[in-house]
Amino acid sequence: MKKGVSVASASTEKKGRGWFKEEFGNPERRTAYYMVLPSLLIIVLVAFFPILYGIALSLTDSTISGFGSFIGFENYTDMFQDSDFGEGLYNTVIFTVVSVALEFFIGLGIALAINRAFRGRGLVRAAVLVPWAFPTVIAAVMWRLMFQSQVGIVQYVADTLGIISEPILSSRTLLLIGVILVDVWKTTPFVALLLLAGLQVIPGEVYEAARVDGANWMQRFFRITLPLLKGAILVAVLFRTLDAYRVYDLFWVLGNRELASLSTYVYEGVRISQLQFGPGNAAAVFIFVTAFLIALFFIRVLGMRTSVEEE
Repeated sequence: MKKGVSVASASTEKKGRGWFKEEFGNPERRTAYYMVLPSLLIIVLVAFFPILYGIALSLTDSTISGFGSFIGFENYTDMFQDSDFGEGLYNTVIFTVVSVALEFFIGLGIALAINRAFRGRGLVRAAVLVPWAFPTVIAAVMWRLMFQSQVGIVQYVADTLGIISEPILSSRTLLLIGVILVDVWKTTPFVALLLLAGLQVIPGEVYEAARVDGANWMQRFFRITLPLLKGAILVAVLFRTLDAYRVYDLFWVLGNRELASLSTYVYEGVRISQLQFGPGNAAAVFIFVTAFLIALFFIRVLGMRTSVEEE
């Protein structure tokens, strides 16, 4: 058994040396690595240093005025015991799951519709992207006015139809639903655009062959479209999940600081309340780690592979 392990480790080491020799033994590739190295160093300094510094702050009793002493995971314990963090985590998870699911199904329907050839298709495609072109803060202010109890058209319609019996902006549940609907309205075009790009590369001959074989539209959709669209679906869902998970501006502006998310909890702890500086930094690290795990889940568990990994 030990002999087999040693042979396997030696083989792995030999492959590693062979890769290194192949990459850096070629003058052109070696020059390419040297040219990319400064950019990589800048990325490490810009991206990884703040992450490492944030982790260090989360493990100390630091304040805005100075770096503190090491206290271990005490900030994380205080964070998980904080009811505001629990509320922000709950709102973030509900917002992420519901909004991404709605955006995917609606975006897929839009992509399938505008992928067909019809008169004025270019104009329709441009019109679909209009909500996505709005800055998030502008969209949040616009929709908050429509949710107002006295002047808002959405509140007026809801009261007329008897859907709700209280002002939308005074209920956190209704406000969360409103935030989800606004995000779906704004970001569905982005998902539709990514899925449309995936549909564009599916050869038409595949559908023609399926029609000749007698496949109906449902069989073509589930056996041709969805499997060939898998890569675009995973990219769209992954991007939107990570973007929705770190939502800040929509909650802060539309909710008028009354609706909490993980990102608003971090901002209030680190920037506004010095008493919550430690738990705020711990929450920032929590967002980073969980976002990394979400990305890893999509990449590994759902089977998304790059061409390099497949080779």
